[in-house]
Amino acid sequence: MRTRLIRPVVAAAAVVLSLSFISCEKREAAEPAGGPPEITLVIHGGAGTISRDKMTPEKEKAIRDKLTEALEAGHTILRNRGTALDAVEASIRILEDSPLFNAGKGAVFSSEGKNELDASIMDGATLKAGAVASVTTIKNPISAARAVMTQSKHVLLVGPGAEKFAEEKGLEIVPPHYFFDQDRWDELQRAKEAEKASVTPPSRGKVMLGTVGALALDANGNLAAGTSTGGLTNKMHGRVGDSPIIGAGTYANNKTCAVSGTGQGEFFIRLEIAYDVSALMEYGGMPLREAADKVIKEKLTGLGGTGGIIALDKDGNIAAPFNTPGMYRGWVKGDGKAHTAMYSDEEVSQ
Repeated sequence: MRTRLIRPVVAAAAVVLSLSFISCEKREAAEPAGGPPEITLVIHGGAGTISRDKMTPEKEKAIRDKLTEALEAGHTILRNRGTALDAVEASIRILEDSPLFNAGKGAVFSSEGKNELDASIMDGATLKAGAVASVTTIKNPISAARAVMTQSKHVLLVGPGAEKFAEEKGLEIVPPHYFFDQDRWDELQRAKEAEKASVTPPSRGKVMLGTVGALALDANGNLAAGTSTGGLTNKMHGRVGDSPIIGAGTYANNKTCAVSGTGQGEFFIRLEIAYDVSALMEYGGMPLREAADKVIKEKLTGLGGTGGIIALDKDGNIAAPFNTPGMYRGWVKGDGKAHTAMYSDEEVSQ
């Protein structure tokens, strides 16, 4: 009786072992040497007029160093089996605290001379999301967005209501002048002068479409996305762009991908840019890069909008298309080596 039971079990084990060898062979044929990375983090720091001839070596180094710092902070969390949400928040907080980027400390000014900040975050595992918009006293809007997601029944809070909520949840509140940056103030003055003269303001190499963002794939296979911005220079008081709008500037779904955008928010809202990448993958069967390119290079460009996105799929593949002269971006995978790029001729590796 025992012999009869053992023989089928042995036979079944042989079949399983055989199939495992076949599976390994297929993986080796389809994947790069060493297999796919277990964790991946991708960030951006805005798109716009970014060219080598208008960038000083000192400014370029400062930007790349800060991108690297953000990558290393997020990667440390992922390496220690932290969540994708934790990595996204940590990376974006570093970018928000730097005046080099149009978010947090480096936010641009509205037409009324105010820094009005927006941010959002999304969990690809649960499709939960949180966002804040038009806030002026929250030091790190991305943390406020996460608090909305995890500690309220809502998705989006705006203005004084969002600020009161953040203070009640123990987040750091700062006076509005904390966000003041002289370069950003000067940009506003040039924009106002140009507006009076009905001409395009001089760029001085600093025209940016703003926004910072981060995407992460953690050791459990969960995706997350986050975006934070100061919006557009000389924007109307109360104007809200795509960054706090789930599906427009931020989206994450474990079935497909995570996306964060930077560009002219009105176009991103009209086209639902971030969600559209996911939809093309889920319903159209497109691979990540093809979907991302179609959305930015065909749809956004075709409508007359400018900007770019970073995108990360559930397998750790990366895409970062944009239709501007440059986009600050960076990525790190399982090997822990941080990569940064700024110009259009710098390719994002897989």
